[in-house]
Amino acid sequence: MTVRKSTRAPSRAAKPAEGKATLHPRNRHTGRYDFPALIEASPELAAFMIINPYGKQSIDFANPDAVRVFNRALLKQFYGIAHWDIPPGYLCPPIPGRADYLHGLADLLAEVNGGEIPRGASVHALDIGTGANCIYPLIGLREYGWRFTGSDIDTIALASARTIVAANKLGERIALRQQNDSRHIFEHLVQHEDRFDITLCNPPFHASQAEASSGSQRKWRNLGKLDPKRKLPVLNFGGQAAELWCEGGEAAFIARLADESRGVAQQICWFSTLVSKAGNIPPLQARLKKLGARRIHLSDMAQGQKRSRFVAWTFLTDDQQSEWRATRWKRQPG
Repeated sequence: MTVRKSTRAPSRAAKPAEGKATLHPRNRHTGRYDFPALIEASPELAAFMIINPYGKQSIDFANPDAVRVFNRALLKQFYGIAHWDIPPGYLCPPIPGRADYLHGLADLLAEVNGGEIPRGASVHALDIGTGANCIYPLIGLREYGWRFTGSDIDTIALASARTIVAANKLGERIALRQQNDSRHIFEHLVQHEDRFDITLCNPPFHASQAEASSGSQRKWRNLGKLDPKRKLPVLNFGGQAAELWCEGGEAAFIARLADESRGVAQQICWFSTLVSKAGNIPPLQARLKKLGARRIHLSDMAQGQKRSRFVAWTFLTDDQQSEWRATRWKRQPG
């Protein structure tokens, strides 16, 4: 069993300030946004434009409607997603960070594939908690041509995701599946005949609604946006209970994810999860070792002042992984 850690080289295109953390080199969102181009393609964004304290065009990230319309414009310009919306109050994720996770997973698969990223529909990814926004399948399909199955326990979230998939005619590449038992993650969801090359998960980070709200207020304070005269959203990117908090918080969720992954160890090549809190990494690594993971991979990610990371693991031996690649990761034409 090996544990590896990878870090990111700065993007040549971004030209960040010295010492400033940057996105993945392949991330389409490095550097400043071209707001005139975004508005030209999505005129509705113009209503939400502001001039930030640095005299630059931006949007008001404290306004959920602005963030939703901004995301819609980004998905349209960068990924060709013409139709995207979410129900009020559901998580509206920051797209650059979501894209970074997918690029990191592509790097991981390339590392075990002779340096070549496996592309096309032969790669089947399972998105645990795909949410109403369906962001990971949308970006992963556009960037690498991967096929996705998205799962969720929330019927409204799944209905929204299905609407997005259908409106963009992506049903052949993105399937959606309900987890009917909130006590489980893989159990009852992964069927006997299923084979997934990679799983991804953005777990609920908090242990309660109060903790989630406190975290958002702290973030606004750190950004200098906490103005007592101004009504700010309770949650900076929205989100329902299952998206943001669960009993025991992130640590309990990823521990359960690790435990259940052992039960489908031969059906999934690589498992992964985002981990927001650095202190949760060592317990997860120790748990995976006890469960018999053959390899554990830790990848750091960063955008501006925000730091995150994902942990990936496999129970397959090198020979089993080699056989898996030979039978599933076939080169796609074009």
